[in-house]
Amino acid sequence: MNRIDKHPVLEVKTGREAAFVFDGMNLTGIENEPVSSALFANGIKKFSIHTKDDAPQGIFCANGQCSQCTVIIDGMPLKSCVTPLKEGMDIRTLHHIPELPHDDDAQFDQNIEELKTDALVIGGGPSGLTSALELANLGLRVVIVEDKDRLGGKLLLQTHKFFGSQEDSYAGTRGYEIAEILEKEIREKNNVTVLYESSVVGIFKDKKAGVYKNNGKYSLIDFEGLVVSSGAREKSLVFPGNDLPGVYGAGAFQTLVNRDLVKSSDKVFIVGSGNVGLIAAYHALQAGIGAVGIIDIMDKVSGYKVHADKIKRMGVPIHLKTTVLAAYGHGKLEKVTVAQVDEKWNPILSTAKTYQTDTLLIAAGLTPVDEFYDQAVDFGFKAVKTGDADEIAEASSAMFGGRIAGLKMAKMLGKDIEIDPAFYEKADILKSKPGKVFNEENIELKSEFIPILKCIEEIPCNPCTTVCPKNCISLEGELKNILDIPKYTVDACINCGLCVAVCPGLAVSLARKIDDNTAEVILPHEYILDFVPGDTIELTDIDGNFLEKAEVLHIRLVKKYRTHLVTVKMSVKNAAKAIGIRMQDRSVTEPFHETIHTYLPDDAIVCRCERVNVKEVVDFIKEFRVRDVNQLKQIRVGMGACGSKTCSVLLPGIFRQAGVDFSEVSRGTVRPVEVEVPMNALIDGEK
Repeated sequence: MNRIDKHPVLEVKTGREAAFVFDGMNLTGIENEPVSSALFANGIKKFSIHTKDDAPQGIFCANGQCSQCTVIIDGMPLKSCVTPLKEGMDIRTLHHIPELPHDDDAQFDQNIEELKTDALVIGGGPSGLTSALELANLGLRVVIVEDKDRLGGKLLLQTHKFFGSQEDSYAGTRGYEIAEILEKEIREKNNVTVLYESSVVGIFKDKKAGVYKNNGKYSLIDFEGLVVSSGAREKSLVFPGNDLPGVYGAGAFQTLVNRDLVKSSDKVFIVGSGNVGLIAAYHALQAGIGAVGIIDIMDKVSGYKVHADKIKRMGVPIHLKTTVLAAYGHGKLEKVTVAQVDEKWNPILSTAKTYQTDTLLIAAGLTPVDEFYDQAVDFGFKAVKTGDADEIAEASSAMFGGRIAGLKMAKMLGKDIEIDPAFYEKADILKSKPGKVFNEENIELKSEFIPILKCIEEIPCNPCTTVCPKNCISLEGELKNILDIPKYTVDACINCGLCVAVCPGLAVSLARKIDDNTAEVILPHEYILDFVPGDTIELTDIDGNFLEKAEVLHIRLVKKYRTHLVTVKMSVKNAAKAIGIRMQDRSVTEPFHETIHTYLPDDAIVCRCERVNVKEVVDFIKEFRVRDVNQLKQIRVGMGACGSKTCSVLLPGIFRQAGVDFSEVSRGTVRPVEVEVPMNALIDGEK
């Protein structure tokens, strides 16, 4: 079984086993985990065979937003990523188009439950939970509809400590722990009802929402106000092989590895150097999965520098001005070829390199899931949207934005309140892009320990300043807020190590001079320990460059932050530079000696559901002078099961490739928002 049985941060729990059958094979999984996770744990990554060209398909989003993971479960075509595993399930690969199931015993005596609430919150992620808490604190009745069995949304996928403000967004606390804190607060509110494993499947003009409750029964919710906090969906990229099983979103990877503790991969390669891509590499290494590298077509990392630095220190290279040429494999991903790009973003084929990998993670951005908000506005409802459904940003920003959204909704519902202008200022700070980068300071070591801070880029973060019992660390700079740079300003360090343990970027060390040649350094470590006192380990600087080998003196776990503090003995000349312990052997990141040079961008899939490639779309646009996206439906673009959610964001680039300015193109008619619901749930309220 491909299970994670040891993790440096997460507590590995085992649930009750459930036996099931897949294509005639007797297998086991964990009861109530997603079927897709159970299949991955058994080494199965191919879920369906497409009707167009018999191409194999696997997961992409693992969040119910696409249809790539559809399989046949007990005779029904269902999305495996949102279907809980049950004992005795008969699961089969979906071959082509599924047959309609026969049911001659359906009953038509409807008995539909109806709930009434002041505010309906769609999505129990970070922004939905903080919105609900604000509404509940003001005495309003709230119903949260959450399609998972736990609250927290993307927080459940995050094993890293959060940036941001400790006071306003739990900075220094790990994402899944924040989810536990917020869920506990929600449970303590007697005016908040949570519908778990439930989905809003439609909203109607009479201010009612249809809900597929507990994955089995259709219900209605009568509401006065709507908070849409339904998150975002993964973006795809266009390159040959982008549809192979093994090519999927970084969020799907985090779901498998961090939420469901499935060792989904042996090696991952990551496209995108934003915080999502950088964090995916960190999560891979924590799970014992090799991280071959990260590429980005831009000339600089788009995420936080402190995130990128810690990844490089662990031994993961970041290749900038580099793009994917193609992914290859027989029925599944096996290799990926990348190349540098010129100033016009064209690949330089002479620089191409091919790497071995079984997983290619796409971290190329997200698209808001805000369709219900748009529909509510059209109906004239009181509605707000928040979190990624409103603006793609960090979860710390989403939590604070959710508070503001909750207060806005309360005002719409008649509460006599005013929103503090400082809230908006804090919200803007928390979603700030990285600012200036400063030079490292030259540090003179002393005989007593002092903190050495390698956080040199303006980002919203302050936990190191709040945990120090002696107030030794302060934020200094021109901005006068949490974007300023931390500095050691009061020489009173007591070597408690809290600043080292709390730092989300693993960017703080403690160091002292023993004699003219020797120093002791205390470093943070959040990976599986594969060394003990007396061993020699490789140390790196802020950019991941090797410094020297050092002897491990002792290791201490700071339980509150689940971070190990590793004390090493090393040279004085490198002590102030040391900030990382190399975790990954260089052989993992080496390319093949021979490169696969095939470059056929025309073969890249645009519409994953209907398997329409670039050449088909471009040729159709040119031949018929297409100036309306709806015309592409003639070749099935946007007509698939995902409702054009994936391909629609790719079309501007495809039109440009066809020589058409997309601003002159009429947008496609938006497909009605739809969530799959079995017919018997609609016609038989008792079944």
